[in-house]
Amino acid sequence: MNWFTGGSSDAKKWIGQLTDPTKRERAAQELIRLGAEAAPALIEALQSRDPNLPPILGRILVRIGPAATPALVAALKSAHPLVRAQCVDILAQTKDRSALPALLDALQGEFYTVRARVCAAFTQMGTPHVIPPLLHALKDPEPEVRIQAALALGTFRDPTLFDDIAGLLLDDQKIEVRQGAARALGGTRHTAALPFLMEALRDSFWWYEREQTASDLLDAIEAMGTDAVEPLIEALTDREGTVRKFAAIILGELKDVRAVEELGMALYDLHHEVSRVAAEALGKIGAPAVDVLAEALSHAEAGVREHAILGLGMIQDPRVAPLLIGMLQDPERFVQKQAILALGGLRDPQALTVLKELANHRSDREFSALARELLNKNA
Repeated sequence: MNWFTGGSSDAKKWIGQLTDPTKRERAAQELIRLGAEAAPALIEALQSRDPNLPPILGRILVRIGPAATPALVAALKSAHPLVRAQCVDILAQTKDRSALPALLDALQGEFYTVRARVCAAFTQMGTPHVIPPLLHALKDPEPEVRIQAALALGTFRDPTLFDDIAGLLLDDQKIEVRQGAARALGGTRHTAALPFLMEALRDSFWWYEREQTASDLLDAIEAMGTDAVEPLIEALTDREGTVRKFAAIILGELKDVRAVEELGMALYDLHHEVSRVAAEALGKIGAPAVDVLAEALSHAEAGVREHAILGLGMIQDPRVAPLLIGMLQDPERFVQKQAILALGGLRDPQALTVLKELANHRSDREFSALARELLNKNA
C-alpha cells in the first residue's frame, strides 16, 4: 500500500483490509468510526490501481459525511484530476452545502472533467446561487461541461432559464450537446419548455443522417405529456416528412385518442415512413383506432393497405381478426403476407383457426411455412 503518504496509521491499516472480502465490512465500520481522521488517507487511496477499491472508498467517505468535507475540499485544489473528480462526486452525495464555495472555485479550474462533475453535482445540491456560474458554463469550450450545465439548470424548472438552455438545443454544433439540452428541457416537464422543443423538432439539424440520434429530443417532447398532443397533431401537416414522422412517433407513445383522426390521415402520406409510423401509432392507441385503420384496408395503394394491417395487428380487439382474414384475399402477395404476420400476433381463436388451415395448405410453401412458424412461436 505504498500510495499512502498521509493520514493516521489506523486508517492505513483498515484501508489495507478493504481488499479482503472477509475483512471488508469490519474495516469499513472502523474507518467510518474514525471519521475525519480517516478522510485524508481514504482520499489518497482513491488513486489505487485496483478498480474495485475507489467505489468502496467513496461509499465510506459518503458515510462519514460532513466530517470528511474539509479533506475533500482540500483535495479539490491539489489532488490528481481524477481524484478531484471523485471528490466532487462524493461531495454531491453528502449534499454538504458548506462545500459550495470550493465547488464553485473548481468550476473555474483547468480540468474539464472536474468542471463537468461540478455541474453534475449541482443537480443534487444546487441552490439559486449556482445559477450564474452554470449559465457561464453553458459557454464552456468542452461539450461535456455544456451538457452537464444544461442538465443542472434544468433541475431548477425555472422558465427564465429555458431560453439559455434552448440556445444549446438549437445552435450548438455538437449533437451530443443538443441531446443533453433536450434532456434538460424535457426533464423540467414544464409547458414553457414545449415551444423550444417543438422548434427543435422542425430543425433540419436532426434530419437525414442524424435521425437515429433524435431519440433524446423525441423523449423530451413525450415527457411533456398531454400538453404536447395538439402541437404534435399540427406537426403532422408540416411540409417536411421527417417532422411528420417524428410527430407520429411521439403521438403513438402518448396514446392520446385526440390524435386518431389526424394519424388516420397520415396513413395516406406520400412519405412511406410517415405512413408506416402513423399505422404503428394508431396500433399503440388501440381499440379507438380500429375503424380508421379498417377504412384504409380498401385504399388503392397497396402500401397503405399493408401499413393498415400492421397497425391492426397490434390491437387485441374482436373486430380485428375478421378484417385481417379478409385481407388474405388481397391481390398483392406482400399484403397477404403482412396479414398472416398480423394474425400471428392476435390472441383470437379465429386467427388460430386460419393459421392452422394455412399451415396445412402445402401448395403454397412460403405461406404454409410462415403459418407453422407463427403457430410454433405462440405455442
